[in-house]
Amino acid sequence: MDRASLAAQNCKPRKGESALDQAMIKELLSALPGWELAEGGKAIGKIFRFEDFYETLGFVNAIGWMANKQDHHPDLEVGYNRCAVRWSTHDVGGLSMNDFICAAKIECILLA
Repeated sequence: MDRASLAAQNCKPRKGESALDQAMIKELLSALPGWELAEGGKAIGKIFRFEDFYETLGFVNAIGWMANKQDHHPDLEVGYNRCAVRWSTHDVGGLSMNDFICAAKIECILLA
């Protein structure tokens, strides 16, 4: 699966599902350059860098809009010229397709 096909999907409720297996996680990560496993493999994360706070805040607001629309929310750590983004799905106790869909959508935000 590539980034565009991931980004074209929408998040779905995952309650009662299992976390993705390592083979699927590895395949999906290959479509998202710069994203890495975090929290012992239960999350994915990436640090984004910007010129200044204004650009950083614009990025954070775009993520917030997308996350609310998808009803799937990341952990964000925001600084003057950087934003660390971390996705995981608490309902499955690890990673779900929703995490990779939203990470791909973030990559598309940067291309817009």
